[in-house]
Formats: sequence, C-alpha cells, structure tokens
Amino acid sequence: MNRITLTILLLACSNVFMTFAWYGHLRNLSHKPWIIAALVSWGIALFEYLLQVPANRLGHGAMAVGQLKILQEVITLLIFVPFSVFYLKEKLSLDYLWAGCCLLGAVFFIFRKKLMGA
Repeated sequence: MNRITLTILLLACSNVFMTFAWYGHLRNLSHKPWIIAALVSWGIALFEYLLQVPANRLGHGAMAVGQLKILQEVITLLIFVPFSVFYLKEKLSLDYLWAGCCLLGAVFFIFRKKLMGA
C-alpha cells in the first residue's frame, strides 16, 4: 500500500474517533455534567491521536503540510456528514453541498501543481 493511500486510511479512521469525541456526547451524555463528557471525549481522542500522528508523519513525506491539512478537511466532511445525519439525526441541508464545493476548490488549488502535471 502506498504512503498516500495509507495516510488517507489512517486519517479517515482517526477522524471517526475524533468525530465521536467531539460530538458523540451530544447524543449519549447530554444528561451528564459537561466534565464527564469532556473526560470521555479525551479518552476517545487518545485513540484518534494514536492514528492521526502516524498518519501525518507518513503523509508529510509524500505531501506538503498544506496538502495534508486540506486532505484532512475533506476527510472530516466526508465523515461528519453521515455522522450528523445518521447518528445525531440532523437534517441534511444544501449547506453541506456548498461546503463540499468549497473544499473541492481548496483541493484543486493546494494540489494544482500535481493535478496539472507540473
């Protein structure tokens, strides 16, 4: 498996953990004090960091840090939209589409040299 593919896979897995760490408590722990939610979230975030740090180290050898960050933002939206719709039961809106279009523009500009073959 090449470095970019492995980086994407690790970042996607880490983002699943981080999405649950940041937002999962809204559904499961809303009746608990915020400090309990914070401690649970920190525990979940530990697993996110165990995937994210190696992903960034691996990916930085194949991409510039700006490219790595934009890639992470795209993955975040791809993970967050289904999470918010299916897990948190949020209503899907066109705003997600517009945000995705903006991210596609960011991907184009940050990867432009590679996309254009330069």
